[in-house]
Amino acid sequence: MKLAGGAGHLTYCTNIHAGETWAEVRANLEKFFPAVRDQVAPGQPFGIGLRLSGRASKTLTEEPQALREFQEFMARNQLYVFTINGFPYGTFHGTQVKDKAYLPDWRDEERLRYTNELADLMAKLLPEGIEGSISTVPGAYKPAMGKDDDVERIARNMVRHVAHLTGIRKSTGKFIALSIEPEPSCFLETIDECIDFFGKQLFGDASVRQLTELTGLDEQAAAKALRDHLGVCLDLCHAAVEFEDPDGCVEALEKAGIRVTKMQVSAGLRVASLTPGALDGLRQFDDPVYLHQVVEQGPNGVRRFTDLPEALATLDSGTAGREWRVHFHVPVFLDELGEFSSTSFFVRKVLERHRQQPISAHLEVETYTWSVLPPHLQAGGMEQAIARELNWVRRELRDLPPRQHR
Repeated sequence: MKLAGGAGHLTYCTNIHAGETWAEVRANLEKFFPAVRDQVAPGQPFGIGLRLSGRASKTLTEEPQALREFQEFMARNQLYVFTINGFPYGTFHGTQVKDKAYLPDWRDEERLRYTNELADLMAKLLPEGIEGSISTVPGAYKPAMGKDDDVERIARNMVRHVAHLTGIRKSTGKFIALSIEPEPSCFLETIDECIDFFGKQLFGDASVRQLTELTGLDEQAAAKALRDHLGVCLDLCHAAVEFEDPDGCVEALEKAGIRVTKMQVSAGLRVASLTPGALDGLRQFDDPVYLHQVVEQGPNGVRRFTDLPEALATLDSGTAGREWRVHFHVPVFLDELGEFSSTSFFVRKVLERHRQQPISAHLEVETYTWSVLPPHLQAGGMEQAIARELNWVRRELRDLPPRQHR
């Protein structure tokens, strides 16, 4: 939905729903989106944060009738697509995902082909006058990198995608940006790493020359196209887990000239003190499906762990003075989780800044871990929880009046 006061478009990401084939995705859209819209913005156009796997995007590309039927469904239900989650390519629910979530990564031709395909679909789905965004893997999973030319390969393939986006813009008038999503344990996990990579690689002279050769643009136009079409997807859970400063990270991106082309409104876990009760509660969040990276601030400075079991294995070294932030998306309206809390404080701070001066035109709630949340956090059902999250964001942005407490 379009928020008041120029605060952008707000939706939730369909990666919350299990579904890898287009038939499964379409069934979820029909079941959930009209119902959620009626709870959040009845009678108003409502945006879709579309997640398409490699299988689903291939079906929509190769079967024009399926695409037409989807467009007709959206028209009947006042729905529109303005952002696509192009991060998880393969199966994302019901099986062990872990570090496979990043494959194929940006060193791989298949990642480029898939993202180009998503952009082509976006050009057909995007309403006139609205910018589109596609969020994507932050290069690669950091432990998997090691070849001397990995960084250059990632940058070259992203520039090749920009060439594709400039072609779409020229032929259709549709403007689409690639939103690179920093995440713990990835090649780009901190804002400082993003600024360094964008400045030295994506916006550097070599990338300008490459885009000039691919598109025929002059160097000035090519440099502008790189800054227009490449930006950051600022996931607020990831940023909080990395102990970023809510204001400082946004200011640093602005100063570097890097656009926040998408902002994912999400919260993780904060364990301010590693008490026995907190650790017992935290073990409920150790699931076999997703990676739950942990970042620690403590007596030994900042330490990073690629998954929760790795962090838990260090408890013999003592717990005093150690604070953990855990990459496990929980509903944004939850502040306290028993013996520990969420990082909703970080979300509130960023949304306060967004209310005063918009950070991004695209806001997407992304609590994709619904299926693996501890049972006591699933009360009320998925549909009601989604609507509650969206309305919580709207109230934080003053798009809805505060709730009346009795």
